[in-house]
Amino acid sequence: MALNKITDMAFRNLKAKDTVQTIADGGGLMVRVRAKKDGGAISFMLSYRIDGKQQRMTLKAKGLVDARIERDEIKEIVRQGKDPSLERSLKLEREKQQQLNEQAALTKLQARITVRDLFVNWCDTDLLNRKDIAEIRRMFQKDILPDLGGLFVEDVRKGHVSLLIGKLKKRGVNHLARNLLKLIRQMFRFAVTYDMIEFDPTASLSIAKMTTKPTERDRTLSDIEIRALARQLPDAHLIKSTECAVWIALSTMCRIGEISKAKFSDLDFELKTWTIPKENSKNKKAHTIYLSDFALEYFKVLTNVASNNIWLFPNRYGSSHVSEKSISKQLGGRQSDNILSNRSKDNQALVLTGGKWTPHDLRRTGATIMGDLGIPPDVTEKCLNHAEENKIKRIYQRQKLEAEQAEAWRALGDRLSLLVNMDDSNVVLLHQRN
Repeated sequence: MALNKITDMAFRNLKAKDTVQTIADGGGLMVRVRAKKDGGAISFMLSYRIDGKQQRMTLKAKGLVDARIERDEIKEIVRQGKDPSLERSLKLEREKQQQLNEQAALTKLQARITVRDLFVNWCDTDLLNRKDIAEIRRMFQKDILPDLGGLFVEDVRKGHVSLLIGKLKKRGVNHLARNLLKLIRQMFRFAVTYDMIEFDPTASLSIAKMTTKPTERDRTLSDIEIRALARQLPDAHLIKSTECAVWIALSTMCRIGEISKAKFSDLDFELKTWTIPKENSKNKKAHTIYLSDFALEYFKVLTNVASNNIWLFPNRYGSSHVSEKSISKQLGGRQSDNILSNRSKDNQALVLTGGKWTPHDLRRTGATIMGDLGIPPDVTEKCLNHAEENKIKRIYQRQKLEAEQAEAWRALGDRLSLLVNMDDSNVVLLHQRN
């Protein structure tokens, strides 16, 4: 321990003079008193030897007691063979880095967002142009956000998602579970892309293992079933517009969502055409359908039963079109085993021998009939408004085959008219379709 040479009384009585004063206190500690002209401030310096070289450094202390403590600490550092100046610089760097880390942690904490916030952000950016955004919002509000919405995004683990998907599977909605898991993964990938989180918690979750493998439907209605459908529809107690939608879907091969959104302004009864605007079509390309007499008949029925002059299938308030699921639900309700349904007396009204069918099966059935009638596949694909998968063909083969399409729809309409309106004895059935 260094011997202290300056008494407390002597330190308190130090006065500035015309020149700088340096007073040794022992152990290398020196008290420095500036000259009067420089203000007479008191500071402390320490001399020490490191690696055989004499070094000097200014201390941080403001009083003699603190200076002696700092002197002893520095002398201990020297005893350990370390350079006090370097250690001081390293300490300053560590303190600076700690401050930066604390600031970064605070910034990250302030930037934390919940899954609900992420969902809103995702909808407002990545999903802005998706036509099914309303349905996605509905599904998340019902089945995802009640469980995950309040969690911070970075706190979500795959276990949270697994439990949620498990709840859906227990409800028996495997298809919904599959679709929601795919959407959840898209949302978290969006969060990773925009640096909201570092890792996607769903990355290691297998959609096929957690839900169900996708199944490709091949259900088509046979000629016998189409005839049966014509007999059963009038007794199914459907609203007239839904009956029309069935035959329009079958004779035009359009998607039920496209049919649901149809407007009177899209129809031209003189040219016998129905144009689906690009905003309503799946591939975002406008599609003109050349209506057969069979299809035209049901569009004319709609003009007589529609409750307004804008929408062919208006909602109950007439403010817009019906929900894209409305027609499918009505038809599904007539093929239900639920005896507790409000429509239990009609829940078997549209059951056919080949099993349950959907509006999309009608689209597939129409295309199959075209094939049975010898319509070339490329013409049928045009009628379906399918996007060409082959890039070369998509770029260079831009012919519309309008005349061929019109003939294909006419042939399909004639066949359906024959099946629906004539006696069994007068109809030659094509080969059976499952």
